[in-house]
Amino acid sequence: MSWLGKIFGGAFGFLMGGPLGAILGASLGHQFDVGMDHSVTDESFGPGDAHRVQMAFFTATFSVMGHIAKADGRVSEAEINMAKQIMTQLSLSEAMRTTAINLFQQGKNNDFPLDDVLDQFRRECHRRTNLIRMFLEIQLQSALADGQLHAIEDHLLLHICHRLGISRFEYERIKLQVNAQQRFYSHHQQSQHPVKKQDNLSDAYAILGLTSDASDSDIKKAYRRLISQHHPDKLVAKGLPEEMMTLAKEKTQRIRKAYETITETRKSGR
Repeated sequence: MSWLGKIFGGAFGFLMGGPLGAILGASLGHQFDVGMDHSVTDESFGPGDAHRVQMAFFTATFSVMGHIAKADGRVSEAEINMAKQIMTQLSLSEAMRTTAINLFQQGKNNDFPLDDVLDQFRRECHRRTNLIRMFLEIQLQSALADGQLHAIEDHLLLHICHRLGISRFEYERIKLQVNAQQRFYSHHQQSQHPVKKQDNLSDAYAILGLTSDASDSDIKKAYRRLISQHHPDKLVAKGLPEEMMTLAKEKTQRIRKAYETITETRKSGR
């Protein structure tokens, strides 16, 4: 069981202060009151500590996901299913899944302190830019679950980027990549509805943040950079909860498949 899993299992506890700590405590509810009677605030775990970042990442991920889902006035069935799908992919224990659902529900509340949550999350991550990027990609993936990004969701995600120190240019680039990943993955899952080879290839280039006129050298550099950014072991070392390694592995697989699609097409002379 991971360090984070032990917390939700009640083996021992560590309380964060600030809005993230309050939201996590409320989401644990009765389990928190009864299962963590001996919980203490350990000051040796300060902002930037990997264990503390794990809790911050988990708490912020599902609560902000719920907030974005409610942004357009209603939470669609596709958004709910995406949240459940992510929880299933993570193979969460029953206690952790219940907490994730509670966090999602808290994010939907009108008084959810989004800016305070984001500010603390950014402090806890302590300049771990790849971790913050992973957080944004998960939020985008969830927001795009119903096949489109509503204007109000797009505006909210831009605001989130501003609080997390991500430029608009970087946001637009990540949005294109995540969108392409969704389509590329869907194409390969639905083989009974084959897509045009050129459309699939265009998505492969977009996943790497490139266009078809990129040189072989640029393609290789982009591939290596993205693989490094999403390397599961590196992200976990920076504070990604171990349960979320599955998402990181899936992203690296999609990046690798996109790269292989491009290189194989180029070798065959298009």
